[in-house]
Amino acid sequence: MSEEKSNKYAVPALDKGLDILEYLASKAVPLSQTEIAQGIERSANEIYRVLVGLESRGYLIRDDISGKYSVSLKLYSLSRKISPIDQLRQSAIPIMEDFSAQSGYAAHLSILYQSKVLVIVHARSHAPVSLSIAEGTLFPTVNTTSGRVLLANSNEAVKQLIYERDEGYLKMSIKDKAALEQQLQDILTNGHCFRKSQLTDGVTDCAVIIGKPEGSVIAALAVSSLTSILGDDETKNRLIQSLKETAAKICEQVGC
Repeated sequence: MSEEKSNKYAVPALDKGLDILEYLASKAVPLSQTEIAQGIERSANEIYRVLVGLESRGYLIRDDISGKYSVSLKLYSLSRKISPIDQLRQSAIPIMEDFSAQSGYAAHLSILYQSKVLVIVHARSHAPVSLSIAEGTLFPTVNTTSGRVLLANSNEAVKQLIYERDEGYLKMSIKDKAALEQQLQDILTNGHCFRKSQLTDGVTDCAVIIGKPEGSVIAALAVSSLTSILGDDETKNRLIQSLKETAAKICEQVGC
């Protein structure tokens, strides 16, 4: 759509509301009306009625004492009703919980969302020590293990779109970009990605694909574990195989 056409059909109040939701969702703490206004480059008076409307519809929560706003779970709740994500979630949860109970590893399931990796399911481990990845968390694509598994199984158009928006990729040298492409090919060949986390020291990630390249259902099933827990090659290979078997069970349930 051209810029002229976009402006012609613009809805200012809707734009303000979306700006507010997107800005608050990107912040880890509640913000005041003034802070929100500064963040989206509007005046405090300009967004007052929009804030009141979003609060009354349940999209924002306003603290009675501080008066600061935060995003509610309403948007997340709505997203869970969208197919095929909802079907994938419902099918994956019991299988992932069984995997975590049997293996002792916490697991999470991610999809591509707005050129990033979105965690949509998390299965907790009952082990004394494990890493938890919260549902709804967004991660960069290129620098994460799940992201690379999803990239490897995406078509070229999707890959190029993500590359254009991914800060990590834009900072890569030509040599690093070539190495990335080689690793994506290796992921396709091996069916998994096992590597140290580039986001957290002392953590190693293992991820496998759910679905088929360019299919209608594509997700990454992953485990993030303390590197010291993984131990020898036998332990690593056992984890990879177990993850692949779990992914196959989820695929069978969703028909991918």
